[in-house]
Amino acid sequence: MMVKNLRLHLGALALALYVKVSHGFVSSTRKSIRQMSCAVAKPAWSSSERSDSSPLQMIINPLQSLLLNVLSSPPSISSERTCQARDLVLSLASINCFSSESGAVAFGEACAADIVYEDCFESQPILGKEAVANHMVNKALRKMGKGDLRIDMISDGDYACGFAWTWIAKDGKEEGLRGTTFVELNNQGRISYVREIAEPLYKPGNLTVELLKAITKDAKPRQPPVYQPKTPRTANEIAKYLFLDVQGGDVDEAMRFFSDDIVYRDFNYEEPLRSPADVKQFILDFSFPGIEFKPDRFDDGILSTCFTWEVCLEGQQTSIKGISFYKLDPDSRLITYVRDIPEPAIKPPPLGALARFLRPGLGVFVGVPVGSRPGGM
Repeated sequence: MMVKNLRLHLGALALALYVKVSHGFVSSTRKSIRQMSCAVAKPAWSSSERSDSSPLQMIINPLQSLLLNVLSSPPSISSERTCQARDLVLSLASINCFSSESGAVAFGEACAADIVYEDCFESQPILGKEAVANHMVNKALRKMGKGDLRIDMISDGDYACGFAWTWIAKDGKEEGLRGTTFVELNNQGRISYVREIAEPLYKPGNLTVELLKAITKDAKPRQPPVYQPKTPRTANEIAKYLFLDVQGGDVDEAMRFFSDDIVYRDFNYEEPLRSPADVKQFILDFSFPGIEFKPDRFDDGILSTCFTWEVCLEGQQTSIKGISFYKLDPDSRLITYVRDIPEPAIKPPPLGALARFLRPGLGVFVGVPVGSRPGGM
């Protein structure tokens, strides 16, 4: 019993000494762990790597490693990670913030005073907490009792996230309009920026690329980018690598990040692309002089990511805004799903406005059976 008590006292003493000496280290560790995009963190060092082998350190080091592991290890599966932006969006969606007045008010309360809400259905961004709250309430009142919004996919982001959504009829039998929303938080955890874009009801298909080529027909080719090849393993880093480093360069370098099972949904087209060969041709079709794809804001998602962008055309003063959503296979870390949506040229878009007026619960003229488009595809 005496030996057991001595061990307990020594352990308590060592823990007290460690906490006192390492308080600043633990605080900074907590901060850095939160910033690692909700990924499983790894201790920066372990007891076996330290040269100090004094008796006190022999007691402290194992305790230090244990404490670091407790601090840095979230639950064992990725779906249980705590990601502030994602969890806030899901919490607001659970109280029907898109289709009830009380939920819309709660959304407004979650916003920063200086929030910028780019609802690309509207002609101008909505600025400020009060204006955004009123905007959300007005949208909810138009839908209330007629339909709801279903979140199909959401990225696992901490400071920002994005989600793909579908409008659902109140009776639960039909689904309609699809879209994507990007949400960013400020340092206080309040919503500071939103971009929302719904799919166009008229999808021009190949006319899109032909029109863009006609606008930029006099543009001169640029030198391909110089970059260091690498293989990022998280969704947001893959997106950054593809669009900040590789874009405009070797298409095959980009293609090695796409799964054989890729589903690529560009809402300029009626049907998604379903093979790497089709995706490669799609990238080549949009690789011509005078067009530049400029990413704007990225979230920090690990297995899926959302980011905003604009397409700039040489000789044109205006750009085309958009949102993309990428999803990875959790094992191979290859891209299995992409959703691209550009903003409409006219705001509000005439067809979209008419459909929302006639069928406010669905946002389209003719719905489809619920579940007929898995994941909102």
